[in-house]
Amino acid sequence: MKTRLLLPMLLISLNLSAQGIPVGTSTDQPKPRLHLVGDSTMADKTNLAYPERGWGQLLREFLSPQLTLINHAANGRSTLRFLNEGRWQLLLSDLGKDDYVLIQFAHNDSKKDDPARYAAPDSTYPQLLSRFIKEVRAKGAIPLLATSICRRNFNAQDQLQDDLAVYAKAMQQVATEEKVELFDLHSWHCATLQQLGPAASQPYFIQVPAGLYQKFPDGKTDNTHLTLQGATLVAQQFVRQLKQRQHPLAQYVWRELL
Repeated sequence: MKTRLLLPMLLISLNLSAQGIPVGTSTDQPKPRLHLVGDSTMADKTNLAYPERGWGQLLREFLSPQLTLINHAANGRSTLRFLNEGRWQLLLSDLGKDDYVLIQFAHNDSKKDDPARYAAPDSTYPQLLSRFIKEVRAKGAIPLLATSICRRNFNAQDQLQDDLAVYAKAMQQVATEEKVELFDLHSWHCATLQQLGPAASQPYFIQVPAGLYQKFPDGKTDNTHLTLQGATLVAQQFVRQLKQRQHPLAQYVWRELL
């Protein structure tokens, strides 16, 4: 009986050794990982009773579980604040070889009245993006950039006011200089909002009626943060861009519609 059991085990050991795999070592490959780095428009929202969602939160619904998605994005963060709070170092400490890191900032970088967050588009902002890229590559990981989504800000003539264009342009320049793959969500999102117009674009952003939430007794109009529909729309566009350019991550896209 013992001979019958030992023989198959011996054959397996010899086969593994012939392949250069140490006996006793698992042949399972670690799952690839995608890290998201950004602000509230990308972040996970834990209070599901409130209608706000981040597009990184909805991205999971389009991706196969074969890809591990880790969302580091957080409300109110800019490149500068993300670094100074230690969030960036925490990400680097967990980063593995061949991991992907998708970076999207701008909304809070543009706040000149807040020194803790402001990152000028012609200096600090591109400098920090370049630093992030170099430090990701030093870990053997793969940096990716995504320009920020638009704010829903229409003037009296129903023309969208793009107050983040200078940040999108700065990121595009960094992507060219550092030879990093760029996903231009900004141009697409602004064009989409303009095409929809003020009324049809409203459901994609937060509009809270009075008397529904204790925190906002008079209601709230928020043209920066996304609803479930808005977050889904952006996540959907990102996976479509993955597929259109046949990016390696496209193999983990299992659907384009919820």
